[in-house]
Amino acid sequence: AENLKKYGGFIPGIRPGSHTKEYIEKVLNRITLPGAMFLAGLALAPYIIIKFLDLSSNSGGGSLVYTFGGTSLLIMVGVALETLKQIESQLLMRNYEGFMKKS
Repeated sequence: AENLKKYGGFIPGIRPGSHTKEYIEKVLNRITLPGAMFLAGLALAPYIIIKFLDLSSNSGGGSLVYTFGGTSLLIMVGVALETLKQIESQLLMRNYEGFMKKS
């Protein structure tokens, strides 16, 4: 809320001050729980796959699933999302450069 006030921003339909602070806290609380549950599910996915598909280390398939465990899966998803954001920003800058040259 302080940064919004400092830079002159606002949230349409929400009064500045404590109302903005309460609104932002409410939105963050709504986002945090589903996000945490998704990350927990993503971290547990390899272990669940091992149990349901019966991929124990005796059959030889379990070691592959353990190699790509929950933590490494989270890292790979994070890197992929960051890469997509970088590509999108580069494409957007290319559009701005073309726009600037035409003017």
